[in-house]
Amino acid sequence: MPAIDELIKVRGRQKLDSSELHISGTDPVFNSAFKIGEVAAAAHASVGVAVNDIWELKTGRRQKIQISVRSAAASLNSNKFIETRHASGEFLKLVDRDHEFNRQLNGIYRTKDGRWVLPHFGLNHLRDRMLGLLEARPDQLSISKAVSKWDAIELENAIAEMKLCGGMVRTNSEWLEEPHGTVLSKKPVIEIIKIGDSDPEPIPSGNRPLSGVRVLDLTRILAGPIAARTLAEHGADVLMVTAKNLPQVHAYVADTSHGKRSCFVEIKNNEGARQLKDLVIGADIFSQGYRPDALSKLGFGPEELSEIRPGIIYLSINCYGFDGPFSNRGGWEQVAQIMTGLTTEGTGLNQINAPSLLPVAANDYITGYLGAYGALLALARRAKEGGSYHVRVSLCQTAMMIYRNGKIQNGIAPEELSSKEIEELSILSKTHLGEVKHLAPILCLSETPPFWELSTPKLGENRCEWASSLTLSG
Repeated sequence: MPAIDELIKVRGRQKLDSSELHISGTDPVFNSAFKIGEVAAAAHASVGVAVNDIWELKTGRRQKIQISVRSAAASLNSNKFIETRHASGEFLKLVDRDHEFNRQLNGIYRTKDGRWVLPHFGLNHLRDRMLGLLEARPDQLSISKAVSKWDAIELENAIAEMKLCGGMVRTNSEWLEEPHGTVLSKKPVIEIIKIGDSDPEPIPSGNRPLSGVRVLDLTRILAGPIAARTLAEHGADVLMVTAKNLPQVHAYVADTSHGKRSCFVEIKNNEGARQLKDLVIGADIFSQGYRPDALSKLGFGPEELSEIRPGIIYLSINCYGFDGPFSNRGGWEQVAQIMTGLTTEGTGLNQINAPSLLPVAANDYITGYLGAYGALLALARRAKEGGSYHVRVSLCQTAMMIYRNGKIQNGIAPEELSSKEIEELSILSKTHLGEVKHLAPILCLSETPPFWELSTPKLGENRCEWASSLTLSG
């Protein structure tokens, strides 16, 4: 499996003992030519290896790791499986109606010059601004007619100029010929960059791998929240920091916040900035998903935080990566797909004239797991060598890794995940939403099976402080 070899190479250590890790199953699981289940399994497995490295630092022992391709594939669709129990006793899917409406507008539309463009309508304020640019009504027919009046690259440039999200559909070879694609092709899928010196810090004591590790989570909408949720399932104290009026997709919040606490901080005012800096001083990992330099302008860039808190591990997650001409652009799952060539070959039919999106948000979820993996590697490196580190992952880099991992031969014959399989992978939690059914952690570790100690919180329900008063395991 090329993906696991690529990810273990990022670790920079000796090869694994072949008996430590077992990945079972193969693609296809979803209707895609790409091996997205196998890449997801590789990402989960890599997290397991990094957790093992930390466990070895704490105990001198390593444990066995198991993951199945089918359960890993299910994790790429977890927001589709979260359900709440209604008064009738029936579990029904949790739906964010505004987001579902906006998502239906995210088609791939033909342009005047015969190319294809995806304008992204994600959140309400972005939808309204995109409709204003296109001079269209909020329906696919009106949007299609509006897009057909533009040349593709002209529309892409207009979208970028207005700081909206979207772009022209490219083949993988076209992407690699782009100056930006060329830059990313020379980088590892996960970048771990030392940004400051500090003394080594032992892994905190406790009976879970990440007991005592503190994580600030300033992210939203899938990739970033998944990274922090993954750290929480191994025992980290994760505090989500958001603002009261920041737009959210609440179904995603419910699914990606298991094991976390949540507080409101207005970081753009003096009091909020002070609160956040106080939290940073006590943090181990700071995770953010803003556009490049957005937090630096507020005094919370990686270099600034490495001075405030020597030894900080600063995790950055975005769409396009951090160098190259597109690095200042915002983006979403679908944008990474259309840019890197996944939509021109992902159906297995190789129909460049009919691009189609992947059946799951593979880039978002896998990037989240890769972000957690990179942060764990940096944490172990800090324990041995000291230092502050900047960990960088992006949706486009993940999409390129999916492409590099190869495609399924001889067409597609998906064995869809059954309701029985999803039931077996799910657990019940009592939350502010009532009783919720959702996927459990799907990675298997022989000594420290992952789990969430806290249920998904209501946004802003906690105080802006670390959980020193909570009795976490260890």
